[in-house]
Amino acid sequence: MNAEQKIRIVVVGGGAGGLELVSRLGRKLPANRFDVVLVDRNATHIWKPLLHEVAAGSLDGNLDEVGYREHAFRKGFRFFQGTFEGLDRLTQEIILAPIHDDDGSIIMDRHRLHYDYLVLAVGSVSNSFNTPGVEQHCLYLDSRADADRFRRKLLNHCLRVSRKQAMGSTDEAVNMVIIGGGATGVELAAELFNAAAELRYYGLEVFDDSWLRVTLIEAGDRILPALPGKLAEAAHEELESLGVRVITRMPVTEVNARSVVTRNGEEIEADLAVWAAGVKGPDYLQGVGGLETNRNNRLMVRDTLQSTEDERVFVVGDCACVMMPGAKMPVPPRAQAAHQMASTVYRNIRADIDNKPLKSFRYSDHGSLVSLSRYSTVGSLMGNLVGGRMAIEGRLARVVYISLYRMHLLAIHGWFKGLALMAIGRVNKVIRPRLKLH
Repeated sequence: MNAEQKIRIVVVGGGAGGLELVSRLGRKLPANRFDVVLVDRNATHIWKPLLHEVAAGSLDGNLDEVGYREHAFRKGFRFFQGTFEGLDRLTQEIILAPIHDDDGSIIMDRHRLHYDYLVLAVGSVSNSFNTPGVEQHCLYLDSRADADRFRRKLLNHCLRVSRKQAMGSTDEAVNMVIIGGGATGVELAAELFNAAAELRYYGLEVFDDSWLRVTLIEAGDRILPALPGKLAEAAHEELESLGVRVITRMPVTEVNARSVVTRNGEEIEADLAVWAAGVKGPDYLQGVGGLETNRNNRLMVRDTLQSTEDERVFVVGDCACVMMPGAKMPVPPRAQAAHQMASTVYRNIRADIDNKPLKSFRYSDHGSLVSLSRYSTVGSLMGNLVGGRMAIEGRLARVVYISLYRMHLLAIHGWFKGLALMAIGRVNKVIRPRLKLH
């Protein structure tokens, strides 16, 4: 039986949900009957909640990334590197953009890939809300490439300030503005001070972390709206104790090349501006293949996580708009939601193949955790329990926060390699430099 006669399951997007899904499908489904294919524009995967550490240089992304090709060989699926461009539901084919070499020459023309079952797990991108200047002047943390770009720019500005301070200037500083007080913005703000404190030991002899000036701007009433008010207040106080200027109830109205303008007219100097104020589905999802989307480009799904327009198309992760019974808002775009959706889609694809009834997705909110680098961790756990949440801070919260990533490692690698990678990670923290400066 050749590959064309097999039942082909195509998963587009190798993020937390997509990679966990193809890893499980590849392990569990017999290779003589199924052809499991992962499609992603990148060659490697890194867990998105780690990107703020990669951006600050406190985590070497090369050590934590997963190569899709090697992983596909080990887990029994195929990997195809390509950029999703469209969907033809009549022929059950996805359309992939041409692949170009660095010099612009075409490696592979635009082409189509047939599917019997399609899973869209393409994640989310930053939502600028059409704020003037954001697209031109702000950095994002949507991908590994974004994090690497941020780190290079940060180090260049630190080098500039270090040199001018060494030459006698006393008014130079690295001015950073982070727009958005959710988990990404808060974690990045704290991680920057962790990195700045180490810079003097890694080639910038005169650099002082007091030369890093970070402003965090949140349009809502408080930072970290997903956490209980007491914990959000604790995180607010922790950031201010580090030296972060935290501004709430203040939307940004414009971003310029060297400044950020707020609604009250204040113009805040910014050598680097980072936009972390919300997410949406990628623009190419709007109306793709005639599928239903909401105003934020998220694909509308049934309770089985099948798209509302096509039962052969499933949706997983941030790009899925999932409304739970009685809920006023969709399931939030979190790694834990993507993990749970991947498990449901795995079971439902197998059930559909076996002509069994599909099960409804049920989201269990296990709470939120926010890491303030080495300084603190705050969060709430077991949000689905009757009677409220269990608030945690400090060492316990840090242990639980780290365990979330370890659960992801076990989901994609299995117990043996997952535990081995955890052990290697502990060794690397001891023998490798604390900062990645290249």
